[in-house]
Amino acid sequence: MKLVGVTACPTGIAHSQMAAENLQTNGEKMGHDVSIEVQGAMGAQDELTAAEIEAADAVIIAADTAVSRDRFEEKPLVKGTVKDAVNDAEGLIREAVELAESESVGETELQSRDSDDTSANDTSEREQKQIGGDPSKGLFARLKRLFS
Repeated sequence: MKLVGVTACPTGIAHSQMAAENLQTNGEKMGHDVSIEVQGAMGAQDELTAAEIEAADAVIIAADTAVSRDRFEEKPLVKGTVKDAVNDAEGLIREAVELAESESVGETELQSRDSDDTSANDTSEREQKQIGGDPSKGLFARLKRLFS
């Protein structure tokens, strides 16, 4: 399958490069032809051609900044973050392949591994746990006693 993509972060120096390399390497391991454009503060590197985009079965955008999607209007598109491409490039690629195989056109957002419910539960558990020692011996308690 032919996949094209864009990685972009505000500086475009390290993370977007790592994301592009990870998408390309994992895509090739999975048997796909992958071309990735890197965008950053310095401009675009390995810019996708109109022919590459036309030949593509799906598009992957892994970006932490705005990326123009006008070039990809009639293509299935998966959107994720640069972190997704660095940590889970296979997940982005699988999502793009599934979208292309279903022949649907449009945009899909990669589902994060952390669900909102679990992070809410973790937060409430953390709030219930007391960190540190006896609150009456803490700095604020001692200052309060000193000034009262």
